Amino acid sequence: MRLIIHRTGKPYPVKHYVNMLIVILFTALVLDFMISYASISIVKQQSGRSLRDTADLYINRINHDFAYINHYMGWSLANDQIIETMDENASGSAEFLKSNTQLHQRFTELQKNYGQAYQFFIYLKNKDFFLNCAPLSIGYPDYLELKRQIISYAEDKNVYDKFYSRWTPVLVRNKYYIVNIVPYHDRYLICLISADELIRPLQSIDMGKNGTVSLVDEQGINISTPIRVDETQALDNAKPSPFGLAHSRAAVTSRFSDASFSVQMIARYGTFEKIMIAQLVIILLALMIAIVLCIVMLYFNKRVLRPIQSFSDTLTRWNEESAALDFKNSKIIELEQASQQFKHLIGQIRRFKIDMYEQELEKQRIQLDYMKLQINPHFFLNCLTSMYSMAQMQMYGEIERMAMSTTQYFRYIFQNGHNFVRLQDEIEHVRIYLDIQRHRYRNAFAYHISQDAGTGDIRIPPLVLQTFIENAVKYAVSRVTEANITLSVCREMPDDLAKITISDSGPGFPPDILEQLMHGGPLNAENGNRIGIMNTIQRLALLYKGQADVSFSNREGGGAEVTITIPVSPPEAID
Repeated sequence: MRLIIHRTGKPYPVKHYVNMLIVILFTALVLDFMISYASISIVKQQSGRSLRDTADLYINRINHDFAYINHYMGWSLANDQIIETMDENASGSAEFLKSNTQLHQRFTELQKNYGQAYQFFIYLKNKDFFLNCAPLSIGYPDYLELKRQIISYAEDKNVYDKFYSRWTPVLVRNKYYIVNIVPYHDRYLICLISADELIRPLQSIDMGKNGTVSLVDEQGINISTPIRVDETQALDNAKPSPFGLAHSRAAVTSRFSDASFSVQMIARYGTFEKIMIAQLVIILLALMIAIVLCIVMLYFNKRVLRPIQSFSDTLTRWNEESAALDFKNSKIIELEQASQQFKHLIGQIRRFKIDMYEQELEKQRIQLDYMKLQINPHFFLNCLTSMYSMAQMQMYGEIERMAMSTTQYFRYIFQNGHNFVRLQDEIEHVRIYLDIQRHRYRNAFAYHISQDAGTGDIRIPPLVLQTFIENAVKYAVSRVTEANITLSVCREMPDDLAKITISDSGPGFPPDILEQLMHGGPLNAENGNRIGIMNTIQRLALLYKGQADVSFSNREGGGAEVTITIPVSPPEAID
């Protein structure tokens, strides 16, 4: 075998290629400097947007807390019988003391929800009664000064305009607090939180070496303790850096709604200068290495190096699904043969992947259709058995009602060919099923269905609830004692999950069955038993791609409980 090399093009001396490489590297150095400078500017802008987004998230949460607390205090003053009783009875009476204890318990629970930093007080002007209605976290001298100020504010005729639904900073013994006073006739509820405690979550954010986070009032006066005040002032007095962007800052000021103060965040960017210098050093080092490599590159034949590099680049791009493979013709026989063989191999791999993908989709479609067919006939046989039992007992009126309910039930099934339906429709479907069973069992059981507002439009696979409700009726309902079946739906935040709980007052799961269910083991499906549970678990795993969870347990007071947790926004269904 002979390798024939044809010389093409005009030859050049080594100095020509070295000069060309130096020009290219110098151009790359200038471009890198410009790109680095632009990158610093972009990062600064992005950091500013990030700070504003962080501040907005925090402020939105605090605004929500403020609005709820303000609404809760206003409602309590106007409608709570406890405060009415305190206002109508003497401060030393048993009724007054009992109501005061109840009020303290109620606001203690509210304080647990929003944190110990929130302080709650009540002031009854006619009785000159001022006392905290939740555990205190401030000192007694601060409490006395606060009491004096609140009483003076209550004497002001404009207290409603100044403080109601408007959180206002007040100075108590050289320390700022945020206060909200809700008046109602001569009754007042007060909420108080330290300015430092309110801003503390944002102060944990990294603002740079000399960054600050603080609360400021409408005049721009700081009402909280800022971070590193001395260092910040020193930075402001420092001489400007030749890298203007590196020494600049990003400042964000965001206001609270229904409040007379704002959040001020200042981030310093002293590290950008070091980043740019490091990039320049790297480029200079690369330039020196490239010059040294020029000597080595002269020993390689460009007709060998370039075809190999082209072939290597083509192999690298093959990892990208959308990249088109371009094998250029090569003068090297072995490389040309490898290119042709690799083209053939890539075509075979792609055809194999497409075949495997189509087979997997077909397998999932067949499995979903089979599981749906298993569930529908299972309930249909139960309905026929129930009507047969009613006919034996000559319950003709019940048979008529059950036949109508069964018609509605199966109309829902036959008209629904989707993998996901509205949760409200599924609950109504369960309600029809339970009514069918009540026709059969009469007063042998009672059921209760509850759901949170806004959960009706959640998407759920059809017949999931039906399967577990049917199991509860089958094993919990008897002719001896009245059984209770409960279905509840709630929405869990911030994970955006829907939690569905089905419980009964029956004997519960047998220990061996519960053990298998808790550990995900297969159930014995002899004689068609437990097919519905097994198929439903498999459907949830397929349709939600492993994001759904089904847990089983026995209640302490007796009875079984099934909890289904699914995402509020399900993945795209398999058609």
